[in-house]
This record gives sequence, structure tokens and C-alpha cells, in this order.
Amino acid sequence: MGMQAKVRDVWRRVVGVEAAAGDGDATKGERKTAMLPSILSPYNPAGRMGQSALPKPTPANLRRLAETPVVRRAINVVKDRIASMDWQIRVRRGYREAEVEDAAARMAVLRRCLEEPNAADSFRVLWEQVLEDLLVGGFGAVEMEATGDLLRPFHLWAVDGATIQIDGRWDGSADKPRYAQATGRLGAAGLVPLRDDELMYVRLNPRTHSSFGLGRLEVAFETVNQFLSASRYAGRLASNSVVQYALWLNEATPEQHDRLIRWWQDEIEGTGRVPLLSCEQKPEVLRFAGGTDADLRLAWQEALIRMIANAFDLPPMLLGLQQDVNRSTAAEMADEAFQSAVVPVAKLLQEHITRDLFAKKLGWREFEFCFNELESRDELEEVQIQAELLRAGVLTVDEVRAMRGLLPLAAAEVAR
Repeated sequence: MGMQAKVRDVWRRVVGVEAAAGDGDATKGERKTAMLPSILSPYNPAGRMGQSALPKPTPANLRRLAETPVVRRAINVVKDRIASMDWQIRVRRGYREAEVEDAAARMAVLRRCLEEPNAADSFRVLWEQVLEDLLVGGFGAVEMEATGDLLRPFHLWAVDGATIQIDGRWDGSADKPRYAQATGRLGAAGLVPLRDDELMYVRLNPRTHSSFGLGRLEVAFETVNQFLSASRYAGRLASNSVVQYALWLNEATPEQHDRLIRWWQDEIEGTGRVPLLSCEQKPEVLRFAGGTDADLRLAWQEALIRMIANAFDLPPMLLGLQQDVNRSTAAEMADEAFQSAVVPVAKLLQEHITRDLFAKKLGWREFEFCFNELESRDELEEVQIQAELLRAGVLTVDEVRAMRGLLPLAAAEVAR
């Protein structure tokens, strides 16, 4: 046995991978770098299926904060806008519809299945749940199951992304489970394994040191806590449950002091009567605060709302702060909100549907899912651009119809 063969044998026994021989042998496309090297001892409660459990932190607290008014407004601005967009199924770039077998029929099947993903949900109901988890914790998840029916090849179900565990040692094999759902049950039913083609796991703000994404509410977690504390304090202060002043009686004896307290509590407090005091020296009111709106910390609450808006990539105008907004800046801010907060999440969602559902699950790589309203929010501006491209010969009528989610002219006439 030669020296190179001995070295390869040592690497194979110690590390479990083939070492590059140095004489032209290929590495067969295997990964050499370590995945998530900062996690030294992955937590694995089940101890089976090779699952390295990496639980998401405090999902219950995140979802509780998601029900507060300011955060709910920020989430709905993004979620409702995407869920209500018009969408289409089209032939993917690099393919021609004339060369794809049964393209129109298969696109109709995909659209029908997405419009009715399961027996209970519609397209909007399903993806609103996924977008909610995506914005709150960065863990949107959808289960994909093949049916074997040519007219309805798949079913989709929204999954609680906080219950999904990710195997950090998954090697890309289609037969090995990449995910597992912790159901909370005892025994073998406590962990449900899922292959890569059975679960669509959408991550927001993916990072190399963690297999999980980073939700926008996670970024604003501390800020939202501070805002809720400041709001509760201001509410107690405004309702007079926190007294900000005291009454000082100069040279009063203890008996007079006690008698005045009992008289005030029994005869004056809560009755609305005008108290009449007769004493040698006028009582003095000592204020512990300024007695103005500054005591409510309204400026601090406004600053916190601006920080929450920044965490969600939204202008503060959309969360109710309109001091510096006029007619000219409002349109610019609305467009900025669409481009920075809505478009990236919508494109992330459509890429996962195209890659995970169409390509991985069905093997139909010729088609893609896309939203029709991502390129331009101004309908008139979009029509003008398309008209100019038609006149210049850059686009055809059928291409423009495809951009607007319509059938080609010939197919539309046949459909009539």
C-alpha cells in the first residue's frame, strides 16, 4: 500500500470523508466547510433520526407582542398587501411555452391547486398564516404532500414554524429527513420527521451562524417591551392612579393631621364637593412633576414607535406618526414602504413556491410563480411603460398580456 493510499485510509476512518488524493481525483461536490460551527453542542431531546434540535427562542412572547396595536399595524401593512396581490403561473425564463409539453393545462392545474390548497383553506388564508409567522419569528412553514391525482397533484397545509426543528447535519440527501416537528406528544409521535421535499421552510434574514431566520418582530422585541411599559405608565398617570402631588400643612399637630385625613377621605374624596379649609396658614401643594403632557413621556413613545417602524422597514407615517408628512412626501414614503417592506418578502415567498413546490415536489421546473404587482405600484405608469415598449417593438402583445396575468390572444379567443 502506497503512502497516498494510507493517508486516504486514515482520513476515511477518522473523519469519515475522502481526502483529496492530489493526483486529479475529484471531491465529488461534497461540502468541506462546517455548517453552523458556532453551535458546539446541539440540543437533541429525542436523540434519534440524526436531528440536531435548534429550538426557536420564546415564540410565545413574540406572538403575544404581535397582538399589540402598533405591532399588529406593522404586520398587517406587509401581510395584507402581499396576501391580496394578484398572481400568476407562467413559463420560467429559459423555457419557451411552445416547447413545454401541455404547458397551458399544467399551469391551469397549478393555479387551481394554489387557489384551493386543501379542503379548508384558500390561497389567502393559507399564506396569511405563513406570512404572520415569517414576520413575527422568521419561521414560515408549509407542509407539501403529493396526492397522485393528475388534476390535483398536491395539498398544502400551514405549519406552526415555531415547532419545526432543523437538522444541522443534513447532507442534501432527498431520502433523509431535514426537518422534524415537535408535536408535544409522548413516545414516537413526539417528533414527526419531514424530508426536504415535504416541508417548505421560509427564512427571513438568513444568517450563517444560525439555521433559523430573524423575524422583524424579533428585531423590535426590546423596543416593543419598552413601548408597552411607557404606555402603561402613561395610562396610569392620565387616569390619576399615580398621584403626582402632595398637600403640605405647616405646623399642624398629629391630631389635626389625622383628623384632616379622615375628613378628606369621608367627606371630600370622590364626591365632587368643594373642600372648605379654615386654618391660620394656607396649605401648600407640592408637585412632584411638571403637571403637563411631558409627564406622559409622549416624545419617548414617539421615538419608540419610530424604532419599531425601522425594524419593520416601514416609514413611521404608516404607524400613525404624521407630524412631518405632507402631500409630496406621503407618496414617496408609501412607495418606499412598498419597495423596502413588501417587495423583498413577496419575492422571497414566490421564490420558495417556485423552487420548493414546483421544482422539488413536482419536478416541474418549467414553471414559476410570480406576483403581478411587484414591478410598479402605479397602474398608469406601468401601462405607459408597456405601451412605449410595444411601440418600440421590444415587447409583443402576448408578452404584455402575460405580464398582466392574461392568456395570449389566440388562447383567449379559443376560451371564449
